Amino acid sequence: MKAISTNMAPAAIGPYSQAIEVGNLVFTSGQLPIDPATGAFPEGGIKEQARQSLLNIQAILKEAGLTMNNVVKTTVFMADMGDFADMNGIYAEFFSEPYPARSAVAVKTLPKGAMLEIEVVAERR
Repeated sequence: MKAISTNMAPAAIGPYSQAIEVGNLVFTSGQLPIDPATGAFPEGGIKEQARQSLLNIQAILKEAGLTMNNVVKTTVFMADMGDFADMNGIYAEFFSEPYPARSAVAVKTLPKGAMLEIEVVAERR
């Protein structure tokens, strides 16, 4: 088991790693839409937050020597499923066919009042 960490994504603020590599799989922790340069959410709404969460994931995967094309499964946690279409539009900019498997679930609240949090599993091929 190997921890993966980059300052191009928000630092872990608790007893967890940005990602863990086990065998040929990389599991990211849920990524809030925090800009690692400012420590704040981006200005705007769900589209900007979705983009930032995915950029954070992209940075973590890059540190592991992977790309978004290595992602096999995503989980999107959303505070409001009414934002699904806008989130999905941004999400589609980061992935191509064959798209990873995905779960999208509504949750009551997310840390720091985020609108969403995204985690992925990627495979080293």
